[in-house]
Amino acid sequence: MMETPITLYVVDDDEALRKSSLMLLFSQGLPVQAFGSGEAFLAGTDLQKPGCVILDLRMEGMSGLTVFDTLRQVHSPLVTLFLSGHGDIPTAVEAIQQGAFDWVVKPDTQALLHKLPAAIAEARARAAAQQLWSELTPREREVARLVASGQPNKEIARLVDPPCSPRSVETHRASVFAKLHMANANELGRWLAGNAWMG
Repeated sequence: MMETPITLYVVDDDEALRKSSLMLLFSQGLPVQAFGSGEAFLAGTDLQKPGCVILDLRMEGMSGLTVFDTLRQVHSPLVTLFLSGHGDIPTAVEAIQQGAFDWVVKPDTQALLHKLPAAIAEARARAAAQQLWSELTPREREVARLVASGQPNKEIARLVDPPCSPRSVETHRASVFAKLHMANANELGRWLAGNAWMG
C-alpha cells in the first residue's frame, strides 16, 4: 500500500508566531500550509485528507475549539494539536477528552517539536485506516459496524437496509475481515473504536 502524503497545517492569527512555526515545521520535511484564521483554514483545506493541524485555541473570529468541533462534525481524519496560553490549559485538556491529540503551551517550540512526531505517526495511522475503510462497499461497512457491536448474523440480516439472508451476512463478514486484515469481531470492534472519527 502506498504511503499517503501527510500535510502539516498551522492555524494561528498571530502572524509572528505563525511565521516562526512555519520555519520550525519546514524542518520536518513535510508539506506545510499556514492560515491566519479558522475560517480561512476550513475554506482552503480538504478536511477529508489526512494530516496534522497545529491549531491556536484562542483566535479572533472563529476560535480553535469551534474549528475542532467542525472537524469532528465532518468526521475529518485530521489530527489536532492545540496551541494554548497558560490560562487556557483546562480548555485544552477538555479538548483532548473530546478527541484532540494533544496540546502545547505557546510559544514552547521545543515541546511542539517533541510532540510532533507522535502526532504525525497518528496521522499516518489514520491515513492507513481511511484507505482500508474506503476499500469496503457501503453494505460491508454497514455489516462491519453491526459485527463490531456483537450482533449475531441472523440479527444483522434483519437490521441492514435492505434486509438480507444470514448467509449473505456471513459472506460480507468474511469479506470485511479479509479486506481489513482482521481475524474476529473483537479486533474489528477495537479498530473501529480507535478510529471513531470515521463516523
